[in-house]
Amino acid sequence: MTKRCGHRTVLLLRAVSVSSGPAFMVTAVLTATILLLSGSAAGWQPFVSMGGQRAGTSSAQFLKIGVGARATAMGEAFVAIADDASALYWNPAGAANLSGTQLHFTHTRWPAEIEYEFVGLVRQMGSWGTLGLSFASLHMDDMEVTTEYRPHGTGEYFTFGDFLGSVTYARRLTDRFSFGINLKYIQEELADLTTRGMVVDMGTFYRTGFRSLRIAANLANFGTNLRPDGTYLGFDDRGVYGERRYEAFAPPTVFRLGTAMEILDREDHRLTCCFAMNHPVDNAENASLGLEYQLWNAFSARLGYKFNYDEERYTLGAGWQVPMWSSRMRIDYAYTDFGLLDAAHRFSFEFGL
Repeated sequence: MTKRCGHRTVLLLRAVSVSSGPAFMVTAVLTATILLLSGSAAGWQPFVSMGGQRAGTSSAQFLKIGVGARATAMGEAFVAIADDASALYWNPAGAANLSGTQLHFTHTRWPAEIEYEFVGLVRQMGSWGTLGLSFASLHMDDMEVTTEYRPHGTGEYFTFGDFLGSVTYARRLTDRFSFGINLKYIQEELADLTTRGMVVDMGTFYRTGFRSLRIAANLANFGTNLRPDGTYLGFDDRGVYGERRYEAFAPPTVFRLGTAMEILDREDHRLTCCFAMNHPVDNAENASLGLEYQLWNAFSARLGYKFNYDEERYTLGAGWQVPMWSSRMRIDYAYTDFGLLDAAHRFSFEFGL
């Protein structure tokens, strides 16, 4: 039963990607969502269980932490929405559809007392396209050094932290299609070890013309293997002792394919549904589903659900948009359930100028 249903879901989603009919796509995505929901409730696995053995094989794990309380409250199925400055993370092609200047801040309280900050700036440059700039930092309190003989601490402390700097360019090629690219510099520090590297994101965004249906794809964190600087003394595979280089690991590359559409779109309220399939290089395939209800273009309520994640399941949040003279500000909050771990909380501020 599990294998048959899983193959049926995968074949359906493959058919969606090659079909040229927007109506067929809507039907197929809704059917796939029903299969995923009913399969999870019945206890069978809707995904082919390949890829789980790759867990823990990539570096720079902080790149997986989602940005923006609005996006994460919708289950992180944001690749085909990407209509605010958090598009710099989810799909750089979405930045091409923004107007004026957008400024975004996100503060994340991650489990284990870890904090994550993100700031992004998007500027529409007319016929030249759209430019973006973003920075992110993961940090925590210094940790005490422990040893086999002093398990309660030696009195010394070490630092752990990650940093990201990114430059974005996006452009609309037609009134329906846009593309975007990110160039990222990443740095990880653990005690006296430092890892540096460059990765890229590439995204596309397409409006089908069928109602408000959008289809988008994003390849994120693509690049060469990352290796800590310096060397250490140790044995090689032949048992020879000497100076060795640290092992290199691939970045956490992920391919996202998503769709979004307004189920209800009226002057005073709107209901948006979004769905995304994710193919990471270091884990099994997964998917997410999100909903956003907006009232009077001011208050928003959001829900999301993640399929085939180890701990993450439900997400929820809310937002409030406040006019400020000739600009606007939106305040968002998101809650992410982590099962056995502490929940994650995100607070975001978006300014439009």
